[in-house]
Amino acid sequence: MKFFIDTADVAEIKEARELGILDGVTTNPSLIKKSGRPFKDVAAEICKLVSGPVSLEVTAIDCEGMLKEAAELAGFGDNVVIKLPLIPEGLKACKRLTEQGVKTNVTLCFSPVQALLAAKAGASFISPFVGRLDDIGQDGMEIIPQIRQIYDNYGFDTEILVASIRNPVHVLDAALAGADVATIPFSVFKQLVHHPLTDKGLAQFLKDWKEVKA
Repeated sequence: MKFFIDTADVAEIKEARELGILDGVTTNPSLIKKSGRPFKDVAAEICKLVSGPVSLEVTAIDCEGMLKEAAELAGFGDNVVIKLPLIPEGLKACKRLTEQGVKTNVTLCFSPVQALLAAKAGASFISPFVGRLDDIGQDGMEIIPQIRQIYDNYGFDTEILVASIRNPVHVLDAALAGADVATIPFSVFKQLVHHPLTDKGLAQFLKDWKEVKA
């Protein structure tokens, strides 16, 4: 499973990259706003920092507007993936961009049927938001194996990019369900590598080594 980082914070991207496990980046208008920097500056720097896919999101809600923004966003780098909302106009734009050879990430997916529509429109990635489903009392992870089965049933190439991840259990469940990608906040990235028994074991090894050297 590929690991993307869900952020617009350049410092977080650099640190995740240094772990040697970073495959790409996803952003959205809210994350860009949180960075406190101009969009163009952030987008250009991120695209240079990573060689993998960088999802940059349109803000238009009509197909023609999305296509116009997509052309501008593509100028930030060859690794740009155009992020589109899962609405009728977004599906239209997805189909058009796919026909042009442009990679797309259809976002704000909350059901397997929506994911099926995105795949039929030619999406490169589908982003089901598991955490937001959890927030309204549903089991967000439940839709991931359902999407996996649908895509496998019909041979769709669209990659399942699990989004709105809130904790390491979401990452585990996504991997077990056969998701292609998990896009992970930096705070969860840091949780993944730590385990109390790892810390305890390392402390013991270091203690024993000091005694051996004494």
